[in-house]
Amino acid sequence: MNQDSETLQQSISEIDERWFSELLIRPLRHADLPALEWEGAYTHFRRIYKLAYQRSIKGNAVLWVAEIPGERVLGQLFVLLCSEVDSSVADGREQAFIHSFRVRPNYRGRGLGSRMLANAESDLLRRRFQRVSLNVAIDNDAAIRLYERAGYQRKRQEEGYWSYIDHRGVQQDVHEPSWHMLKSLNG
Repeated sequence: MNQDSETLQQSISEIDERWFSELLIRPLRHADLPALEWEGAYTHFRRIYKLAYQRSIKGNAVLWVAEIPGERVLGQLFVLLCSEVDSSVADGREQAFIHSFRVRPNYRGRGLGSRMLANAESDLLRRRFQRVSLNVAIDNDAAIRLYERAGYQRKRQEEGYWSYIDHRGVQQDVHEPSWHMLKSLNG
């Protein structure tokens, strides 16, 4: 490697270290909702984000975002603490459910997802939750590796049929086969 290449690699490494040290993981604010749409890529989930935010206001969910202050949101992770539909998923006391976990492509594989997951789990421990679960698409190998490294275990395959109302008011039906994964937070 020549001198210019070494200098460039060192500069890239310093930038990588700087963004990570400046990273802030914090609860989502109402003003953050438009940023979750990632410049239009996730506009169709606008109503889901609004509903999740309403749950957080009621104390039934915690919504986390990762950002470098003054820049855009780099990642998001939602935790359902208490489900209005199925208490076996999130019962408000012992079992919580992670969903809508995303990291911008340029920041994947750089430790951001691990840090966000650890942050959410620490918060759940402070709240005295015992277990946390999530669903991950069967073909999302990188996310499965992240979760398994963090101690999640594959429990069962889910058919993955679900629906939502998009930003235009149209029902969207989704088929996304997934693994249901579980982690005990007490060891």
